[in-house]
Amino acid sequence: MWQLEMDHGRRRARWVQLVVLGAGLLATGAGAGGGAGGGAAGQVSAFSGMAPGPAIAAPWQHQPLPRVERENRFDLVEDGGRTVLRVRSEAAASTLTHPLAVDPAQTPKLAWRWKVSNALAGSDFSRKAGDDYAARVYVLFDYPVDKLALGDRVKISLGRTLYGASLPTAAIAYVWGTAQPVGATGPNPYTDRVRMIVVDSGPGVAGQWREVERDLAADFRALFGEDVPSVVGLAVSADTDNTGEAVTALFGDLRFLPRQE
Repeated sequence: MWQLEMDHGRRRARWVQLVVLGAGLLATGAGAGGGAGGGAAGQVSAFSGMAPGPAIAAPWQHQPLPRVERENRFDLVEDGGRTVLRVRSEAAASTLTHPLAVDPAQTPKLAWRWKVSNALAGSDFSRKAGDDYAARVYVLFDYPVDKLALGDRVKISLGRTLYGASLPTAAIAYVWGTAQPVGATGPNPYTDRVRMIVVDSGPGVAGQWREVERDLAADFRALFGEDVPSVVGLAVSADTDNTGEAVTALFGDLRFLPRQE
């Protein structure tokens, strides 16, 4: 049992590294400029502009996890007269990713709305076994490689050699958690290149649409202590493979916004 748990931990650690490196975003050659149907490089392809059903338009792309047996199920459904993304996760994990090229100096805010069927009882970002969330939005940044520790520089160099692209080097994960209260922050239990922010927590508002607006520049400075670099991708998901729980999460459109004067 101990060996199985250790092997699962290694797979999870590799997965977090893949998210930070952006392999799922860039391995297909889409690059930060987006793919067919993606519109301008700084715009996120809107779920509300798509038809309900299993097909999700590029440059959104489903990214499975290496050696994880169960994947999330992603599709588009109608809710309140608008098309939204539905993620069904049952002891599973995988993400939907979107390449971007966004300058936070011009559009420093990210807005979205989400709704979950339930909170995850075991969600707790302070423990590797609790690294599951009812809903999660990753923002991937192009942090300067020369500022990284030696070990991280080696990983990035290897990733760029393998994938032939400029890969992101830091990420913020906005999550719907349980153990931590709203506003709690900290490093991901597998890597400090991913920093966590709890946006919603617990079952109190489960089943309700929640409007979220985050200042990426302010969040990055608070978490990493530096000015925010460019954004090179987003990833959305629910995550239940550690806890073995189940959840359905809905996501509305994600939008980058200018700072209001």
